[in-house]
Amino acid sequence: MDEDEGFLRAVYEQHGAVLLRFGARLLAGDLHRAEDVVQEAVIRAWKHAAELDPTTGAIRSWLFAVIRNLVIDGDRARRTRPPEVPGLDVALPPTPDGVDQVLTAQVVVEAMASLSRVHREVLLHLHFMGRSVPQTAKAVGIPGGTVKSRAHYAMRALRRALEERGVLAA
Repeated sequence: MDEDEGFLRAVYEQHGAVLLRFGARLLAGDLHRAEDVVQEAVIRAWKHAAELDPTTGAIRSWLFAVIRNLVIDGDRARRTRPPEVPGLDVALPPTPDGVDQVLTAQVVVEAMASLSRVHREVLLHLHFMGRSVPQTAKAVGIPGGTVKSRAHYAMRALRRALEERGVLAA
């Protein structure tokens, strides 16, 4: 058995049970956290093995102080971050960065390009330029009824083109 192992064994044999009870009391009975705190305190004692004698009461008071400080530090650390809720994965809502709008606009432009020239022209006047049926009829040079008919068939073709591209549900 080397010096380090002897030191650690002596600390646990002489003081382990008392330290564990002390840590559990400070941690409201949480034995798992108390074991972690005691282990950390013993490791810190081992780092100072040259100055500490594991068989005396002086090391016990030193270890009590270390355990108390570790519990206080852990409590402070937990209070500075949000509470942990096990098993709760909260998805954050997507941030509006405009990428979806740009991609959707690109797909709509592609779908519009797949329409015939006369259908595309009527939709551009009615929906993108905001013109009425009579204004569109005058601008394009066709009767109002024809504008309505072309708009109807153009919208059906556009819907089909968008469904093919996965923008609209079939």
